[in-house]
Amino acid sequence: MPRVRSVGRAGGLAYRAAGEADDRVAVLVHGYPESSYMWQGVMPQLAGAGWRALAPDLPGYGDSEPDPPGTWERHVDALARFVRELELGPVVLVTHDWGVMIGLRWACDDPAAVRALVISDGGFFADRRWHDLANAMRTPGVGEELIGSYTREGFFAAMREVCAAMSDEALAEYWKGFADDVRRRGHLELYRSGDFEKLVPYEGRLAALEVPALIVWGGQDRFASVKMAHRFHDELAQSELAVFEDAGHFVWDEEPERAAAALVEFLNRRLP
Repeated sequence: MPRVRSVGRAGGLAYRAAGEADDRVAVLVHGYPESSYMWQGVMPQLAGAGWRALAPDLPGYGDSEPDPPGTWERHVDALARFVRELELGPVVLVTHDWGVMIGLRWACDDPAAVRALVISDGGFFADRRWHDLANAMRTPGVGEELIGSYTREGFFAAMREVCAAMSDEALAEYWKGFADDVRRRGHLELYRSGDFEKLVPYEGRLAALEVPALIVWGGQDRFASVKMAHRFHDELAQSELAVFEDAGHFVWDEEPERAAAALVEFLNRRLP
């Protein structure tokens, strides 16, 4: 599969791109602790199907410089700047993990900017609870000790425990987010800003977008239960559900060809 490399900067963010279309644009927002590299298996297939795929590195991840503080709100603003600077029309928004929280908040704040949604392995519900790792990062003292303890070897091992499919190259790209103390502190700032009650004003607004949606999920996700996939499917009238039963949280790494094929088929059928 052709490699997609970082090609430029917009809105202060480094980004990868594939494809040339002006009127069929997909913006792909990565999760934690990844970068735009996670979309390597998806972007060439989107380009081959006639789409322009753009994947930014969020501030402090991949090749993007930190933009402290690394809060949820700061990342939403960064995504908005990215889309605005590139003067993109309504886009297909493809999201994973924290990218769901960031991307869907942006979409609800700017509903005219989105023509379809792809949601994978992340929540957008005010009554959600954080998993154990997130709770540790949100706890003063405990989070600092945890984030400061990561070594390259330890990070590689920890990620492979939850996703054996990740290559050394992928993990080296994701390790960039731990390169210095400012970037590491941004991880804590992100999780500590992630108070789910902030989503109360957004209840019902995602469904009100009334756009086609594809929900892609790993059936064995230990961080975002597949129950959330079904909840999205129930709440979004124009949604379709694709669950890869043997995959975990990092479904795009574990099932890149099948997940990308499901995405392309969905877009070609719903947005011809």
